[in-house]
Amino acid sequence: MKTEVVKPQDVFYNPTRLTVPLFQRPYVWSQREQWEPLWEDLVRLIDVIEGHNQDATHFLGAIVIQQVPARLGALPTWNVIDGQQRLTTLQLLLDALHAQLERRGLGDYADQVLPLVENPKSFRKAGEDRFKLWPTNRDRASFAAVMSAPPPITYASLPASRLRDAHLYFSDAIDTWLGEDDAEQRASLLVGAITERLEIASIRLDANEDAQAIFETLNARGTPLSAADLIKNYIFQQIDATNAEQDYLTYWADFETPWWETEVTSGRIKNPRASLFLWQWLVARTLTDFPIREVFTQFKHYVNTVEKDVSALLPQIKAAADRYRTIIEGSENPNGPLSRAQLFSYRVGTLDSEISRPLLIWLDEPEQAGVPDADRTRILSLLESWFVRRALVKAPSQGSNRFLVDMLRVLSRRPKDELTSGVEDFLVANHTVLGYWPGDDEVRAALTEANVYGQYRRGRVRMVLEAIEDAKRGYPGANPLAMGPIVRGKATIEHLMPQKWRAHWAADLSEDEERERDRRVHQLGNLTIVTQALNSRISNGSWEQKRAHFLASDDVLITKQALALAGDRPWDERAIAARTKQMIDQILTVWPAPPGHIGMEVPPPPPVTRASVDVAQLVDAGWLATGTELVPRQQAVSGATAIVSQDGRLYIGDTAYDTPSAAAGAAYSGKGAVNGWWFWGIAGTGRRLTDVRADYLASFGDGDGEGDDEADDVAGAAA
Repeated sequence: MKTEVVKPQDVFYNPTRLTVPLFQRPYVWSQREQWEPLWEDLVRLIDVIEGHNQDATHFLGAIVIQQVPARLGALPTWNVIDGQQRLTTLQLLLDALHAQLERRGLGDYADQVLPLVENPKSFRKAGEDRFKLWPTNRDRASFAAVMSAPPPITYASLPASRLRDAHLYFSDAIDTWLGEDDAEQRASLLVGAITERLEIASIRLDANEDAQAIFETLNARGTPLSAADLIKNYIFQQIDATNAEQDYLTYWADFETPWWETEVTSGRIKNPRASLFLWQWLVARTLTDFPIREVFTQFKHYVNTVEKDVSALLPQIKAAADRYRTIIEGSENPNGPLSRAQLFSYRVGTLDSEISRPLLIWLDEPEQAGVPDADRTRILSLLESWFVRRALVKAPSQGSNRFLVDMLRVLSRRPKDELTSGVEDFLVANHTVLGYWPGDDEVRAALTEANVYGQYRRGRVRMVLEAIEDAKRGYPGANPLAMGPIVRGKATIEHLMPQKWRAHWAADLSEDEERERDRRVHQLGNLTIVTQALNSRISNGSWEQKRAHFLASDDVLITKQALALAGDRPWDERAIAARTKQMIDQILTVWPAPPGHIGMEVPPPPPVTRASVDVAQLVDAGWLATGTELVPRQQAVSGATAIVSQDGRLYIGDTAYDTPSAAAGAAYSGKGAVNGWWFWGIAGTGRRLTDVRADYLASFGDGDGEGDDEADDVAGAAA
């Protein structure tokens, strides 16, 4: 290893080829974060040199390059291990400078810059040998187009890319700075500052040195790499160079397409889908529960101790990724039948249960290839019942990851023909709150009097209603009706008795009876789904209007069932109560527990009051989304933001706070007691946390939910 401080002139002047390995990520630097600061630093450096310090320099950062063996007479070649963003930006800056100097007729200065961006023709054996730097494969076409464009450059004719935009930014900045007066003198200053006064810490490795260890150490600088980036770099550092490009194109390139690069929220953290998959796949392979932030470390350990041949590992990852994508994309299709795995993914996905993914991956791994399809279907049905029933009774989800990994560990030791009974035995035998399977009585107790419309997320309620409807249509099953399954995720939840019942459903009711009706209107028995939104006249109209509409133009069977239940009688509280019981029976049929299973003796939840509502409850009921950004409602506190996590804690940076007031106290820097419900507002909405809580409480018929906050939130006049 050789470490020294060098100038761009030292890096680029001699004939050379700096190759960015294809497994590194593409160019990601941006105008606001990197281009503008670099240009401003350059201008400031020239001012300092001109003003009072002729020896001034500016440090750009470090690069790590590793020598690649080359035959005699060939271009000296180096792999860029770290610093590709910096080196690419310097090449774009130098080429933009060269183009501007050529355009202005400043040939002498242009000739000083040209050797820094192009190799002599005598060294070129291939087209790309023209360039000093050759980027990763995803950037090559755009890089070659902009770097070879003759001046004056018509940027609109070049392929749209971040590389083109960077070149254009520097070209415009240089053009403006050079101006018209004293352009030659200013060109001399600019060329000298860029080529001789920028400093780079250069670390040069011999061909046999461990580049990966240095890459990982330096990864904290610049734009952080994802777990998928780190794993990719680790794998392809170990693959023979002659096979690397083909292996990349065959097994890895898909991970760098938009579908895999989409960020997906898991808990409070967003990760590219590729990183999330690699974490879930590794959990399924190792049967070990670990957080996603450790996936790269765990992957290296897995390679070093279990699957030592990364060339053999790549096809396994690719095959699992293809199956994973097929399931997810299928589950997102709103129309038509789905495979059992896709339906499981859709239904459990409405419960925010990414923890089910390792289970689906494990079930499709080669070791389970001999499991009959009927057994797979039964396993997914059992687990879907476990997930849905726990969601309906609001069983705590913390620790479920470990519970399911423990189950997979047990199943991995059982014969393949005993997996179905193994899943059932494991779920039935568990009698802890962490993993128990709720019995019929508990589900009935949770739903019979529940404000289902207010207490559960809309997507979950819709999924349950869809599942009841599909069961009536014979789906999934051996003899489905010709009408097919209901459209998924698109139907609207409709109240049979409207929420604003007083307008057209007036009755001679006492105050107590009105309160009872307000309570009943959001219960399960009063809800249905419509595939085409009703106009407000019908939706809020009389029962006679709604009944006539549903009879004439609606094909939803659970609505027809409600009409049959009511018969010629009006739709009222007794009908709602009867239908609630009927629908609970259907839920228990769609998601059954084994005969005789009684679950646990779990005490009923306490009544919902202002004092009992916390952020976790608002998240679970769908009134606050995971990842919501909260900002202080006071002008006196600036810059502080908090992020809502899936478990209801608020994160300021990497620090978690259990209550809004605790987070507010930290943001307010100890300037007194702070009421967090009033302190925090939803970014971009003008609404406070207390407003969200009030709306949630109002859905239970508890008025507007305002008043003095509970004792757990300290009263703070400053808030």
